[in-house]
Amino acid sequence: MEIGIDSFAMLLNDPATGRLQSAIDRMESVLAEVELADQVGLDVFGMGEHHRENALDSAPAVILAAAAARTKSIRLTSAVAVLSAADPVRLFQEFATLDLISRGRAEIVVGRGSSVEAYPLFGFDLRDYDALFAEKLDLLLKIREKPRIEWQGRFRPSLSGEGVFPRPHQPTLPIWLGVGGTPESFIRAGTLGLPLMVAIIGGSFERFLPLVELYRRAWLAADHPSEEQRVGVHALGFVGETDKAAREAFFPGWFQMFTDAGRERGWPPPTQAQFDFMCGPNGAFLVGSPQTVAAKIEHINRTLGGVSRLTFQMSTAALETEAMRRSIELLGTHVAPIVRAHRLGRSR
Repeated sequence: MEIGIDSFAMLLNDPATGRLQSAIDRMESVLAEVELADQVGLDVFGMGEHHRENALDSAPAVILAAAAARTKSIRLTSAVAVLSAADPVRLFQEFATLDLISRGRAEIVVGRGSSVEAYPLFGFDLRDYDALFAEKLDLLLKIREKPRIEWQGRFRPSLSGEGVFPRPHQPTLPIWLGVGGTPESFIRAGTLGLPLMVAIIGGSFERFLPLVELYRRAWLAADHPSEEQRVGVHALGFVGETDKAAREAFFPGWFQMFTDAGRERGWPPPTQAQFDFMCGPNGAFLVGSPQTVAAKIEHINRTLGGVSRLTFQMSTAALETEAMRRSIELLGTHVAPIVRAHRLGRSR
């Protein structure tokens, strides 16, 4: 199993002063985080995509290119590129360029996006939410196959053999399908033979097993090689010296982020009780000591029948700079070795 971290490059308000973090300082801390992740042997770093005042990740490929220049081994990917609101040609060019800069370490996770501010920003209608994604994914995969194609669609000008360059260093640029809880999305990933990245930010891991099984059945029904199947999980997580230290460092940013999200989407405010449950043995947060987190990773692997990649979204603790650094260090030097020693990730 590969272990990594995802960042949304969020700006948070200091609870003591109410002041918003400096954008320039936060960007530097993001790059320092991926540099440290590389140094401690983590496998992958993902950058999110949001188009809002309190986030710095509207151009993830640019941030990842800066990270590529400061790292040597870690793979660099979008956490989820909002493909429905993007131009597949431009997205491929950006990540092919990243692949050249990083000497073959680029990947893309594409999805429809749970945050929808990109749609009106780039002139797309939310009523076309799924149609946009299906068409643009088709184009992106065709471009990956060869640089010159004939293509027509509803939402983008046609292609008549114009070349899409540069080409990546890797023979095939890895493209994962990022999904939430929509069964059709799991089936689509399996049918197309794409690796699956499941965002699990609440509830329990058990409720996603039927969806993952849909993916596996669709994969086999489409006659893709069973050994090439890959299931990844993106989850909220944070590692501390103790369970208490991890929870205390992670809670303030989590509370702020989900309070803001609830205000926008009509959810009730989050509570301490919800947080404590999610951090407990039956919840979906990977927050705690190295031993607690490693045990929970083993539980995820068993529950979902084998997980190939697990990425931690820990940037809600960005105000705690030293705690963030220590969390990344513990993840790389304590948690990842346990996972590797147990040879997790083999699919049933």
